[in-house]
Amino acid sequence: MKFQPLGDRVLVKRSDDADQKSAGGIIIPDTAKEKPQRGSIVAVGPGGVSDDGKRTPLEVKEGDVVLFGKYSGTEIKLDGEEFLIMHESDILGVLR
Repeated sequence: MKFQPLGDRVLVKRSDDADQKSAGGIIIPDTAKEKPQRGSIVAVGPGGVSDDGKRTPLEVKEGDVVLFGKYSGTEIKLDGEEFLIMHESDILGVLR
């Protein structure tokens, strides 16, 4: 399924780089793990519209690896996979 976010929104796939063990060697169950705050951008919207009616392009693009806030975005499922939809302003930075 193709998904195109609207406005200044982006579709992000969370990274699965969470550690399975603590520093002391204790295995952490899935329910106790924190969700990663890193992900890659899968799709981007066309950009926001300014007060004068001009479209402002987004600074991020598909494939960028980004950091975002712990409670940012809205979780959705598409074709059985979990994604986040968030505004570009919820992105803290791009990892290069």
